[in-house]
Amino acid sequence: MTKKPLRTEPKKRLYSLDALRGFDMFWITGGGLLAITISKMTGLDWLETQMHHVKWEGFRFQDLIFPLFMFISGVAIPFAIRSRIEKNIPPRKLIRKAFIRLVTLIVLGILYNGTFKNGFADGRIASVLGQIGIAYFFASLISVYFKSLQSLFIWLAAILTAIGIIQLLIPVPGIGAGVLTPEGCINGYIDRLLLPGRLYGKVFDPEGILCSISATGITLMGTLAGTILRKREKTDLQKVGWLFSAGVISVLLALLFSTFYPVIKSCWTSTFNLLAGGISFLLLSLFYLVIDHWGFKWWAFYFRVIGMNSIFVYLFTRIVDVKAITTFFLGWIINNTGAAGELILLAGNLAIIWLLLYYMYKKNIFFRV
Repeated sequence: MTKKPLRTEPKKRLYSLDALRGFDMFWITGGGLLAITISKMTGLDWLETQMHHVKWEGFRFQDLIFPLFMFISGVAIPFAIRSRIEKNIPPRKLIRKAFIRLVTLIVLGILYNGTFKNGFADGRIASVLGQIGIAYFFASLISVYFKSLQSLFIWLAAILTAIGIIQLLIPVPGIGAGVLTPEGCINGYIDRLLLPGRLYGKVFDPEGILCSISATGITLMGTLAGTILRKREKTDLQKVGWLFSAGVISVLLALLFSTFYPVIKSCWTSTFNLLAGGISFLLLSLFYLVIDHWGFKWWAFYFRVIGMNSIFVYLFTRIVDVKAITTFFLGWIINNTGAAGELILLAGNLAIIWLLLYYMYKKNIFFRV
């Protein structure tokens, strides 16, 4: 009896979107560590700096990786939901599916946190996957009932404005309003008050309650991008122009507002949404132009294979000790090449992960939530 694949992908997909998702996941699954190792070997200190999160306020490349994934998940919403609405599938079924996805991602996030391994007494409930699920659910809910670019933009503006008002104007008991520090931000106060279990930052959680609601903003920015890409009456270059313009405007607004409202990933300020979302718009416009319009796809195949099983590879690298597998096969080289051994180890990790994903790709096995 032949075992059925988890899910077979549809024949037509946006190649650039899968490639961009894979480019994003590459840095999570070992690309970042590889870049750090190369930077240490070559003295490129600026490269190593970009591979680490800022401690609190500011922005580096590493701070883009998670919001870029959320943006990409938003891009997929018009293709996944609008097409079904056009086929007269009842909204309640779409909402139910999004809710099941929300619950599944929250559970997988708790699993990723090691709660099942370490016990529930001090387990962490908030997670990257949970935040993706929450933001995707609310963005989907909005997309089911509000279809035009104008209405989506109004929702986006309302969310970003509301988060800004909450973070800057609502006082935290005993501290005051607008104190955007780990101890003083309202995000941490809400997490300490309502979120069970352990907080990642002890007094706040970067994937906490208000952060997850705020992240709906960048997911909705992705939904705007996906809506633009679905416009059949627009040419490819017009779509690229819209995406590029949206990116430039978002980045400029982030820089303008950051003079009094800092860019902080750990409490997911609206300026962080604008900056990360703006860069995501620019990256999507570039990938779409080069891959889907100009047709230069060969270079992106490596990333596409990763991008089509993103949730699987995220969990796989957490649960499976890939380093031990690489060492088992390549230890005789790694242990006898001195400083280059670390580079070979990391490259081997990436190769093993990619070959597994390539096998799944060839067998049409795709893990989707």
